[in-house]
Amino acid sequence: MSEKPSVLFVCVHNAGRSQMAAGYMQALSNGQVDVLSAGSEPKDQINPVAVEAMAEEGIDIANNIPKILTTDAVKDSDVVITMGCGDTCPIFPGKRYEDWELDDPAGQGIEAVRPIRDDIKARIEQLLKEILPAKA
Repeated sequence: MSEKPSVLFVCVHNAGRSQMAAGYMQALSNGQVDVLSAGSEPKDQINPVAVEAMAEEGIDIANNIPKILTTDAVKDSDVVITMGCGDTCPIFPGKRYEDWELDDPAGQGIEAVRPIRDDIKARIEQLLKEILPAKA
């Protein structure tokens, strides 16, 4: 890993889970991690309920735009976190891969999205402990 680790979050539509994860990673890492997110079949906009759920946490993802997953994005990342996109993510030796089984917030109301958001936050906090050097 380089001095500043990079993490790529991937879900199918890059409109909910991966955007919430990227939002948390950016906010909780205080700029110590390069954050990317992408989807195998990106939607044209972020899920508005995901935006609302993150706004409750003081994190604004409203202006993010879903992006298509590229091979370069995977190559450029130290850690690749997939969320329900199965085998669509290319695999490169020497990278850390994790698949987070999370419910898809698409079509869900805010009450159903909050637990998904909170699960993502807990996973991000754990991942940060693993990839960032401990403060002296």
